[in-house]
Amino acid sequence: MKNCAIVGINWGDEGKGRIVDLLCKNYDFVVRYQGGGNAGHTVVNELGKFALHLIPSGIFHKGIVNILGNGVALDPESLWEEIISLRNRGVTVDENNLKISDRASLLFPWHKMLDALEEERLKDKKYGSTKQGIAPFYSDKYQKKTILLGELIYSKHLKEHVKDLLEWKNLILRGVYNADPIELEELYKWVEDYTEKLRPFICDTGKLLKEAENTGKSVLFEAQLGSLRDLDYGIYPYTTSSNTLASYIPLGSGLASVNIDETIGVVKAYSTCVGEGPFVSEWFGEEADKLREAGAEYGAKTGRPRRVGPIDIVATRYGVEVQNATCVALTKLDVLSYMDKIPVCVKYELNGKQIDEFPFPFLLEDCKPVIEYLDGWKQDVSNVKTWDELPTNAKKYVEYIEKSIGCPIKYISVGPERDSYIKR
Repeated sequence: MKNCAIVGINWGDEGKGRIVDLLCKNYDFVVRYQGGGNAGHTVVNELGKFALHLIPSGIFHKGIVNILGNGVALDPESLWEEIISLRNRGVTVDENNLKISDRASLLFPWHKMLDALEEERLKDKKYGSTKQGIAPFYSDKYQKKTILLGELIYSKHLKEHVKDLLEWKNLILRGVYNADPIELEELYKWVEDYTEKLRPFICDTGKLLKEAENTGKSVLFEAQLGSLRDLDYGIYPYTTSSNTLASYIPLGSGLASVNIDETIGVVKAYSTCVGEGPFVSEWFGEEADKLREAGAEYGAKTGRPRRVGPIDIVATRYGVEVQNATCVALTKLDVLSYMDKIPVCVKYELNGKQIDEFPFPFLLEDCKPVIEYLDGWKQDVSNVKTWDELPTNAKKYVEYIEKSIGCPIKYISVGPERDSYIKR
């Protein structure tokens, strides 16, 4: 049994969905093990361009079972909209190729309400939330105040549990935020609606994965966001509220005994960031606009313009370390083809000294990028299929990054299409 994790090395938006879609044909299962619908994985295939938010990127391949593990923030509204959207475009999504862990927790309407209310309260100190309810959801989960998907099967127990949680949540909505309470009957209706829709997908996915392990099946684990958004090791407090690292897989997938044979860290050929927080190599003005347009850098979930800049070696090396990546997939190399000189953030300057280790989070605000330039290649590489065909300066750029981060670059993406890549 060969298992693989595909994880983000930077701030997210590195192109993980594109790499999962490329490689998952070699696996029996694709598993999302953390996060929610607050980010998007973009996939381009023969059916068109898709932005997935909860459903694993293996959904386009026949014969693959896609699993949402117990570590996922399960937003039933977002999930159902995604299912219907995919079905309307000719993609099969049913209880045979999509499974939801009975131990995953439901994200309720009040989670989104509280997310928006808290961002409004914070004003200029906001965290840059997508307002999809992720932080309030995980807060409730660790307070043991969520509904497990498996509870949807037991209607009498479910109603009592929902009533108890709503009583507590309304105290917060009214007392802390002076917001209107949620009506119980309205909430019952919402729960009943999604119980009916989601019940066929719910099962003991931990048992399913254990059986897969015992019979030699292979599993691909798909992470959301990247190392620098990890709750424990990221740029706290400007992180997500879950653990984005491969080390969380045994917990969030439900397969405690799993062995990961390969961890592929996805890195973009330049840096992008959606949301608030320190971003040392960030560009502004015309230079940023040109790169943003060349790479079509807008959030798959929010549509927000992504912050952009040169690749950050300091942050990328750190991301590789905390993910324990065994190799790297470098995406969007083709986007840099317009540049005469390719900028690289090789170190940070902090209090007058140059450093090459990723600092404690709040110190990032005082860091400045130290930039070096490599010669550009000034030619279209989007049709290149082999390493030997790449222009010499493009090879030098890849090799420079590889050496600097201390991890082999195994895949190079030169376009969004499934076959627009080079394997070294």
